[in-house]
Amino acid sequence: MVLPRRALISITSAKAKLFNGKETTGLFISEALHPYQVLTAAGFDVDLASETGSYTPDWLSQQPDFLNGETLSTWSDLDSEFRKKLDNMPKAADLDGSKYGIFYASAGHAALIDYPTASALQKIASQVWTNGGIVASVCHGPAIFANVVDLSTNEHIIKGKKITGFTTEAEHTMGIAEELKSWNSELVEELAARLGATYERAPGIWDDFHVVDGRLVTGQNPASAASTAKAAVAAFEKL
Repeated sequence: MVLPRRALISITSAKAKLFNGKETTGLFISEALHPYQVLTAAGFDVDLASETGSYTPDWLSQQPDFLNGETLSTWSDLDSEFRKKLDNMPKAADLDGSKYGIFYASAGHAALIDYPTASALQKIASQVWTNGGIVASVCHGPAIFANVVDLSTNEHIIKGKKITGFTTEAEHTMGIAEELKSWNSELVEELAARLGATYERAPGIWDDFHVVDGRLVTGQNPASAASTAKAAVAAFEKL
């Protein structure tokens, strides 16, 4: 089967307060924008979609440490292709998963809230995987793997696989671990352990780090978004 040179970047629809209610978390912008740039440069048609068709930008992701230079210019330009697609996203339920060769789960802390039950996004990811395509995630994106299965076996796709994602150590370093517990959501390391995946990480919590295990490609944190996308493209070229 020849897979479409088309990718879907999933976006969290959730938003929540963090840092004792002072800041709003949602989509971590660069975790969608950097993969978008990598994938389009590699000749992919790229769509964006969330479970509800909506999104909220994460506060931290708009700070200069994370949003600067070309990335900031693209985000600030409401007429850029990225912004037009992001601001006019379809609901995932309105898309045909068979049209995609790559599924890439961007994130932000808010993904811990909606991704575990985002059935329409999970259906697309499951279709891409079952059709022999690449499934990728970055940072808190693995939350979507709670119900992404190989449709031919009904097994979770990360079972027995190596993955990475945002570290529990980083949640504590940011001082928000206790707040996250109030969401009753699994952290990435907890999800990996429950579903039988092997969690790997870089020595530093902010290091650019990704893991490739066959058709599954995962990145640890915002700094890993571009390298994870490049690895996903490389894995696609080997299919």
